[in-house]
Amino acid sequence: MTKTSTEFAQPAAGTASRRARKNTGRVTLSDLARLTGVTKVTVSRALNNPELVSADTLERVREAVRQTGYTPDLIAGSLASNRSRLVVALIPAMAGSVFQETVAALTAELETAGYQLLLGQSGYDESREEALLDAIIGRRPAGIVLTGVIHSEASRQKLRAAGIPVVETWDITRSPLDMLIGFSHTRVGEAAARYLSERGARHPAIVTPGDRRAKLRAEAFIEAFGSEREIPVAATPSPAHLGDGRRALAKLLDEYPQIDAIFCGADIMALGVLMEAHARKLDVPGRLKVIGYGDQNFAGDTDPPLTTIRIDGTKIGKLAASMLIEKIETGTSKRAKVDVGFTLIERGSA
Repeated sequence: MTKTSTEFAQPAAGTASRRARKNTGRVTLSDLARLTGVTKVTVSRALNNPELVSADTLERVREAVRQTGYTPDLIAGSLASNRSRLVVALIPAMAGSVFQETVAALTAELETAGYQLLLGQSGYDESREEALLDAIIGRRPAGIVLTGVIHSEASRQKLRAAGIPVVETWDITRSPLDMLIGFSHTRVGEAAARYLSERGARHPAIVTPGDRRAKLRAEAFIEAFGSEREIPVAATPSPAHLGDGRRALAKLLDEYPQIDAIFCGADIMALGVLMEAHARKLDVPGRLKVIGYGDQNFAGDTDPPLTTIRIDGTKIGKLAASMLIEKIETGTSKRAKVDVGFTLIERGSA
C-alpha cells in the first residue's frame, strides 16, 4: 500500500480535545502552516499578498496547497472582515434561456471586482422564489440580483428588512425595491404589433409562454392591434420548448385557418412555429409572418432567419454588477433605475 510522503504533525495534547470537537476533515490554514513550517500569518500572506513573502516561502505554500487541495474558507473570511464577497442571482431558468448573456456578464464583472456569483433557479413560481430568498438572506450575501419586479409581498418585506443591496432586472416598474435595470414588456408587445401591421398582417395570433412578463407582451400586442379583431392566443407553461411552438401553430391553424402572422413570446417557440409551417408547406413570410422574442443564438440561422426582438442581456449584467458593487462598497448608487430598451431585429421571417 503506497503512502504519501507528506505527514502532518500531531496537535499538542492540550488542544487535541478542542480540535476533535470542531474537526470537519477540511484542510485549514493551521494545517498548511504545520506542513510548510511557517506561521498561519505567513501562509495567509502568501495566499493573499504573495509579493510580501520570499520566493522560497511562496513556493512551499503553493506546493502545500497543491498537495492538500486546500481551498479558503470564504465564510470565515467574510465574518472576519464583516463583508461577504458573494452575490446571489435568481433566474427563472438557465438552460437555453435569454438570461444566459446576463449571467455571463454578471459573473465576469463581479469576478474582476473580487466577488463570486451564486445562481439560484427560481422557475416562474413566487413561492419557490420566496423559499430561496429565505435561504439566501440568512446567509447575508453582499448583494442580490432578481429577475423581474413581481414578487410576493412577503418577499418584498424580507428584502427591505434585510438591508442587502438588491438589483431587479429584465423588467420595469415605478416602485423598485432598490435598484432596477430593465425595459418595458408592454412596449415590446406594442412594437411587435406595429411591425406586423405595417407589413400587411390582418389576422395575427399569439404563441406565448404563460409567465407574467410574457402575458404583458401578449396583452399589449392585442391592445395595439385593436379590440375589433379577435386575436387567438395559444399559451403554454413556462419555460417554453420548441415542441410547444409546433403544437400551438398546428392547433391555431386548425381552428383559425385565416391566420397570417404569429407573434411568439420566445424564440424557441418561434423556431417550432417555423418548423410546423415548413412541414405544412406554408410560405414564410408570404403566407405566414413570424416574429420572436429574445434574439437567441440560433435566430439568425433559422430558415428563413427569424425576425425577433433583442434585449441586451450583456448590458443588463454589466450594469447590475457595477451598480451592486458601487452600493456594496460605498453605501449608495448614482443610478437607481436604468431602462435599457430593446431592438427589433428585422430578418426574413416577417
